Amino acid sequence: MSDTNAPAATQARAPVRDQSPRADLAPVKRLHAVPVLITLMALFLAGIAAWAMWQSYVEAPWTRDGTVRAYVVTIAPEVSGRVVQLPVADNQFVHKGDLLIGIDPTDYAIAVDLAQAAADQASANATNAQREAERRAKLSLLETSEEEKQTYQTTAVAAAATSRQAVANLAQARVNLQRATIRSPVNGYVTNLWVQVGDYATARQGIISLVDADSYWVDGYFLETTLKEIRDGDQATIKLMGYPDLLKGHVGSIARGITVANANRGQSGLAEVNPIFTWVRLAQRMPVRIQIDHVPDGLRLVAGQTATVQIEKSAGSR
Repeated sequence: MSDTNAPAATQARAPVRDQSPRADLAPVKRLHAVPVLITLMALFLAGIAAWAMWQSYVEAPWTRDGTVRAYVVTIAPEVSGRVVQLPVADNQFVHKGDLLIGIDPTDYAIAVDLAQAAADQASANATNAQREAERRAKLSLLETSEEEKQTYQTTAVAAAATSRQAVANLAQARVNLQRATIRSPVNGYVTNLWVQVGDYATARQGIISLVDADSYWVDGYFLETTLKEIRDGDQATIKLMGYPDLLKGHVGSIARGITVANANRGQSGLAEVNPIFTWVRLAQRMPVRIQIDHVPDGLRLVAGQTATVQIEKSAGSR
């Protein structure tokens, strides 16, 4: 009798499983709610990040559209001749006054000697003509005529003018001789050197270019919507592509104009206006000149480098 009642007692002690459909769906609903909560949280954080970035952009304008700039001095000889000296190489740094190119001075040295001889002869002729005129001026009308006196005086004046012209030609010949030697007008780097010893240099044609090492600056192109937040003198931080170090600078000036396509003049003199208008209008980018105040050691400035510029507004400009 005890064996018959044992299974019944065991069944009585076993927990009764809820067969209701609502109990099975509860864990599933909780699992579906997790992705929704994660998505909402991500959107919330993204909104906060976007708001923070916008505030940072407005409070401290920045642009990735920046370029390192420098003045380039194009050297063109003022006299023609064969290149006989070229003591510089491409990308070499030169100091102001260093020799760049030497043009064969033979012809110009001979021209100086010829001009010197002509000047000496003209000076002697002028001196003799002046003495003759003075002697004639002292004679009475019984010894010479007034016309003869005037003729000798005119000859003396013409001889003096010829002498001055000869002196001027001599000065020009000496200048040309000096111009056969070309020296660097700035501290800078020789760039894109093509001329070689033996080439013929033609006057007023560029043969060598120098990047002025003392003229580097950065042009940052900022959206026109941020210009109201930029003032002359604001501090700026510059980040060059490929270098971890930062450059320090300040706003030197803001451009006052850019090219406008619709301002071009047509054949009739009237403005050429583009008939196409798009509803999406992009803000123009305006150049802002950033003067470089400090360059970290080991950082090489190259005209044309890409730069990121951030304006750090001072307290007085807010």
